[in-house]
Amino acid sequence: MAEKRKTAPGNPGFLRLKEALAAGEVGNVYIFHGEESYLREYYLAEMKKNLVAGFESFNFHRLESKGLTVQSLSDAVEVMPMMARRTMVEVVDWDIYRLNEEQRGGLISLLEDFPPCCCLVFVYDQLEYRPNKTYKKLYAALERYAQEVCFAEQSQAELLKWVSRRFRATGHTIDAPTAEHLLFTCGSLMNSLIPEIGKIAAYARQERITRQDIDAVAAPVLEAQVFDMTNAVSRGNFDRAAEVLGTLLKLQEEPIRLLSIIGSELRQLHTARLALDAGEGKFWLMERWNIRSGYRAGLLMDNARRVTRHWCARAVRRCYEVDLRIKSVNGVNGADELKLLLMELAQTAGA
Repeated sequence: MAEKRKTAPGNPGFLRLKEALAAGEVGNVYIFHGEESYLREYYLAEMKKNLVAGFESFNFHRLESKGLTVQSLSDAVEVMPMMARRTMVEVVDWDIYRLNEEQRGGLISLLEDFPPCCCLVFVYDQLEYRPNKTYKKLYAALERYAQEVCFAEQSQAELLKWVSRRFRATGHTIDAPTAEHLLFTCGSLMNSLIPEIGKIAAYARQERITRQDIDAVAAPVLEAQVFDMTNAVSRGNFDRAAEVLGTLLKLQEEPIRLLSIIGSELRQLHTARLALDAGEGKFWLMERWNIRSGYRAGLLMDNARRVTRHWCARAVRRCYEVDLRIKSVNGVNGADELKLLLMELAQTAGA
C-alpha cells in the first residue's frame, strides 16, 4: 500500500523531499514541476544516488510519455530491484489528466496499491502540470498518494548565497550588491545563471568580481534590456533607447510583446513616482508589485525621481493607445510605432 501524504509547513512538498533525502526515506510517488529546472535535475540526481546508486542500468527506468499506457507503467514499477534497495521510474511530460476513463481508473488502482520497492516520479518539463479537479477520483488519489514538489525560483537570499558559492568555486569572490546586479541582468533561474557565471569568471582579471565584468560579457535577459530602454527614455536619451530597441528587433522579438513589457515597466515606474510623492519607499513599491528584488525596486525609485507623475501617467496611457492601434489598424508597422513612441516619451521626459 502506498504511503499517505503528510503536510509540512512552508513549501510542503519541497521541504518533505529534502527531509526524506536527508533521512534516506524517499517516498513512493512524486510529481515534479516548476520552472527551476536546475533544482529539479539536482534532486532527481540525489534520488538516484539514494535509491539505485551504482546499479542504475538495472534499477532506473525512464519511460517516454508518447504512447505510454498504465499497463506499461505498471510493468515498470513492479519490476523487483537488483542489488539495490529499490527501483526508480521516471516519466516525463505525461499528461495524466488527459487519459481516458479506463486509463485513469487503472492509474488510480496503481496508486492505491503501489509497490513499496519502487519510487515513481512524474516530471513536468516542457508540459505544464495542471491539476484538474473535474476528474475528482484521480485528483483525490494524487492528492492522497503522490507528493507534489514545485521547483520555483529561489528566494533572493538563497540565490545570492548560491551565486557566491559558484564564484568561490572558480576562485573568485562577489559582494552582495554586485551579485544583485548579476541577478537583475541575467535573471534568477539557476540553469541560465550557470553559463553566465562561467563566462564572467573566465573574463575577470581580479579575484573580486565587479559590475564592469558582468556588463562586459553577460547576456542580459529581455526584462533587463527593456528596463535599460525605459531608463534611457526617462532620461530623455532617445538614441540609447533606439539602440536597445534595434538590437531586440534584430533578435526577432515581436514589437507587440516588447510594447507589453515596456507598458509594464512604465506602470511600475508610475507607481514608484506615486510612492515618492506619498513619502513611501521601495518596500512599499515591492509589496504593490510583488517585486522580489530590492535592487530592482531601488533602480525604479531612482528612475522615478527624474520624472513627474504627469509624465508617467501619460506614458502609460500612450502605451495603451499604441497597443490598441497596432492590434486594430491594418497595415500598421509595429516596429515603427514603437520607435515613434520612444521618441515622443524621451522628448517630453524633462517637461
